[in-house]
This record gives sequence, structure tokens and C-alpha cells, in this order.
Amino acid sequence: MNHYETVFILNPVLSDTQIKETVKKYEDFLTTRGAKMVSKEDWGLKKLAYPIQNKKSGFYHLFEYTVDGEHINPLEVEFRRDERFMRYLTVALDKHAISWAERRRVKLKAKA
Repeated sequence: MNHYETVFILNPVLSDTQIKETVKKYEDFLTTRGAKMVSKEDWGLKKLAYPIQNKKSGFYHLFEYTVDGEHINPLEVEFRRDERFMRYLTVALDKHAISWAERRRVKLKAKA
């Protein structure tokens, strides 16, 4: 089981319910393939550095999870097929990135 982090940007014209449904769909996609969700974060609507599909903002989300590497490609194929996604990035985390992500989560909980 490898540790991964996926950040994706959803189209800003989606309603709150559509965003929640989309996030839930892909969370279920991962968990049905044996992934264990470590963390999920909703970063909200943020301005983009440059326009994507003539949009200047997007809804950012982060998934941190552990899963076998063979399930990453099907996930990214689903991202490409879904028009609600503007961009996505999946990164395999090493031991240093895992500890940094853990410290970041603790810091965020302390703020809240």
C-alpha cells in the first residue's frame, strides 16, 4: 500500500450539492478499491493563477489516502472523463512528505 495525495479543482459553476456528490463519488471510487482515506480537505473556492476553460476560479479539494498503485490510473481516467474536473494532480508521498502532511493536519486542527 502506497501513500498518495490527490488535489483536484472542480468547475466553479457547480452548486454545493453537485460538489458534495462529486467528492463523495470519487471517495467511494477509492474506498471500493480498498483505499483507506487518511484525510479529506475542502479548500473552498479559490482564484486560479491563470484561466482554465475561461474560468478564473475553482473549488479545490484534497484527498490523502493509502492504496495499491494499480488503482491510481483508473482514478485518473475517471477524472479525465468527468467534465466537472478542471485539473487534478496525484502525488506519491515519501516518508518526509507523509510527516509534513501529518504536521500540517495537526496545525489545522489546532487553528479550528
